[in-house]
Amino acid sequence: MKSKNKSRGVLSNFLHLFLPEVCVVCGQELLEGEMGACLSCLYKLPKTNNYKIKDNKAEILMAGRIPFERIACYCVYTEGGVLPPLIHNLKYYHKKEIGVLLGRMFAEDLAESDFIKPVSMIVPVPLHPKKKKSRGYNQAEIIAQGMSEVTSIPLVTDNLIRVLHNPTQTKLTKTERWENVKNIFDVKDKLLFENQHILLVDDVITTGSTAEACGIALQKCKDIKISIATIGEVF
Repeated sequence: MKSKNKSRGVLSNFLHLFLPEVCVVCGQELLEGEMGACLSCLYKLPKTNNYKIKDNKAEILMAGRIPFERIACYCVYTEGGVLPPLIHNLKYYHKKEIGVLLGRMFAEDLAESDFIKPVSMIVPVPLHPKKKKSRGYNQAEIIAQGMSEVTSIPLVTDNLIRVLHNPTQTKLTKTERWENVKNIFDVKDKLLFENQHILLVDDVITTGSTAEACGIALQKCKDIKISIATIGEVF
């Protein structure tokens, strides 16, 4: 096993020598220590800082749909901007390091804030096991992992589950998105989330249908409090 891992390491170094890692946004060669995107592009991320603002756009979007404490989105997701290629490469090109990095960066902004202080557990929006096996990982879980590393808040990945394997949301209307996610989530051990303040984490919020469906499932847990955090917002 050690010999096989060593061979892979040598191959990786060889490929890197002739095919250096480049920024997924601008295409420039990455410097040592940069992951997925260069510091120059990361500096241009259109951060919302809406964790500081009560009744922000995301909270207005979700108002009256599920009970929640707060909602925060790290950046605005705009076509042609910096964030879309980061999310695209995270989801479809196995660039897991981008998800960890974005999760850490978001958590560093949230650290010591009134938004994050009450949270007792971080819970990613789950993928169906078939989808997770096909992709190899859950991008929301990777982001949540980065947030957990910075905040030291426990990460719980196997209690909120997706019980139905539904089609992708990408090209659906608002109504179709809701129909697509209705009743597809459940909680395995309701006592685990009882009296907890969980932070539900996803990559991007668009219509809020996925967060709403998760929230409906989570409300089966007694005295639960829910906050929501996403890397991008599309409104």
